[in-house]
This record gives sequence, structure tokens and C-alpha cells, in this order.
Amino acid sequence: MSNVDISPLGTGSPLADNGDESLKSIAEAAEELGVTQRTLRFYEDKGLIAPQRVGTMRVYSRREMGRMMLILRGKRLGFSIREIGEFLSLYDTDQQQLGQMRHLVGRVTDRLGELRQQREAIEQTIGELETIEAQANAHIARLAG
Repeated sequence: MSNVDISPLGTGSPLADNGDESLKSIAEAAEELGVTQRTLRFYEDKGLIAPQRVGTMRVYSRREMGRMMLILRGKRLGFSIREIGEFLSLYDTDQQQLGQMRHLVGRVTDRLGELRQQREAIEQTIGELETIEAQANAHIARLAG
């Protein structure tokens, strides 16, 4: 299981703005993140990222790349766009606020509960399918004889 950094926008955070900006074009950002340019535009349209502009060209800072990594992680974990937006807003505000951190913990706890229920249902279904498979194989063996 990977460690998740919930630190404020400090030196260890992918969202930290340390002044050592390395701007990437949309093509470079998409390639580095393993997504399409359309995906980046989608998340921009949803307000989850806000790349800078150089003329008409979108450029992605280290901060936006970090936000995209968090968005992609959230999607892998099954969170909705709305929920991911809520998590990202925690990074845009004072991380010391106890209420915000409790909200984050509550949402993560809820998601863990949902995933555990899904895992139990999957394990039960696997057990049932294994029983059916064994019965069918036994029946085939009797018929083949």
C-alpha cells in the first residue's frame, strides 16, 4: 500500500510552489501523466486545474502537475469529480484547520467502508462461482465417465 502525503503545501507536497518552476506544454504534461490532452482540458473545464497561459498556449506548472496527480489518484480510488474537487480545495486553504482535516478523514473513512463492502460482495460471489465451477466439473466428469 502506498503512502499518501496529506501534508500542507510544504516542501514534500507535489503542490508546493518552491519558485523553481518548470513549465510544461499540454503535450508534455499529458505524456508525463499518461493521459490525453483532452483529459487535461476536461479537468480544466471542471475547474480542478487552472494552467497558466503563454499567449494562447496552456502551460502546466509543478503545482498543476501535482493537482493532476491527486486527481488521477482520486479517480483510481473511485472518488467522483465533485469529491476530488472537495479534496483539492483542502490543499488550497489553511491545512491547520481541524474541521477540514476531520472532513477529509470522514470522506476517506466512508470510501473505505464502501470498498470493504464491495470486497466482501466480490469474495462471496467468487466463492459461489467456485462452487458452481466445481459442481459443473464434477458433473462433466460423471458424464464423460
